[in-house]
Amino acid sequence: MATPVHRNGSLSAVSLQGFVLVGFGGGAETQALLFAVFLALYVVTVLGNLTMIVLITLDARLHSPMYFFLKNLSFVDLCYSSVIAPNALVNFLSSSKVISFEGCATQLFFFSLLATTEAFLLAVMAYDRFMAICSPLQYPVTMCPMTCALLVLGTFCGGCLNSIVQTSLTFQLPFCSSNRIDHFYCDVPPLLQLACGSTALNELFLFGLCGFIIVSTSLAVLVSYGYITVTILRMHSGSGRHKVFSTCGSHMTAVSLFYGTVFVMYAQPGAVASMAQGKVISVFYTLVIPMLNPLIYSLRNKDVKDALQRLGQRHSLVKKGGK
Repeated sequence: MATPVHRNGSLSAVSLQGFVLVGFGGGAETQALLFAVFLALYVVTVLGNLTMIVLITLDARLHSPMYFFLKNLSFVDLCYSSVIAPNALVNFLSSSKVISFEGCATQLFFFSLLATTEAFLLAVMAYDRFMAICSPLQYPVTMCPMTCALLVLGTFCGGCLNSIVQTSLTFQLPFCSSNRIDHFYCDVPPLLQLACGSTALNELFLFGLCGFIIVSTSLAVLVSYGYITVTILRMHSGSGRHKVFSTCGSHMTAVSLFYGTVFVMYAQPGAVASMAQGKVISVFYTLVIPMLNPLIYSLRNKDVKDALQRLGQRHSLVKKGGK
């Protein structure tokens, strides 16, 4: 869409009908390669997270608070990668790469909601491990099903609140410099670059809110694991210590990957200006991390591996019975 220009040459705000997602650029071969990479990552993400959801739902031995939260983490990973990947795949094969104004706002809203929810959920999972290891006698009462459900609901409410603030502040800005978003999906930093009004308030909320969420949830994780580490070191049983380290190690790996990339993207003042770096980082936390999480939790977790084996045996028996 053309941008109106005043007689004195200054740009005027326009009512955009849509945006163009520039993506990574390059010719047809580059776009085909990116399509193949994104498709492979997305397929593995969907299969891995669906497997975790089905496995935890069907196996009664995994009906505990820890796996309830893990199932919700898989659901969030599945949803928020699905908010980004399908549209990106279509654009790799399209010459127009257009997304409507409403579609862009919707994508930003759900991406922000689900990414923020994951940050809160990882903190809740750390608190769950803290209660299970440091207060095992109180754990069944403290982490009852109702409490677990309320904690998960709280993570979604927190995500929704941040998403409403970020989306409403971003899309009330006048856009006039261009309708070309230098990214492969709609996100706050590249959209702020298109605004012709002051973005100081938006950047304050972006860095302030995201910084607060990342710092507060990171502190919750660090404090929880500080107490967990002290408790583990006091254990006399070597096998018990190994099991706890294995379970907690999986969670710490997932936490480090997620918080590290999100902090680089949103919680530092230079983030808005560094779009080239931002695209690569965005691929990591929108597709690579959701793909890795099921692998991290299944490969390092004996309970999940045993459940997979039981599910495989059950499937074999059903097939034999059908013959």
